[in-house]
Amino acid sequence: MEGRDSYSTSWADQWDNNPDPAPAENDKKKSTASSITTAKYKEKMGEGLVKTKTAASDGVKKVKEGTSVGIQWIKEKYQKTTGKN
Repeated sequence: MEGRDSYSTSWADQWDNNPDPAPAENDKKKSTASSITTAKYKEKMGEGLVKTKTAASDGVKKVKEGTSVGIQWIKEKYQKTTGKN
């Protein structure tokens, strides 16, 4: 635990003096099926993130355009009121 303080270690690292148990061995079929399933989920998540990013980008563009139109409208109204005086 060199270079690590108590905030970066887990409870077990601090208080459990027993060695970590060996990981259970899975047969190759289960791990292969698991990795294929994981890859499919990662691909779907990637597609979803692209869609989300596109929607957010479009939303930001609409907000910018709306703000610009709103500010222009305010400027025009202000100029009309100050021009009458």
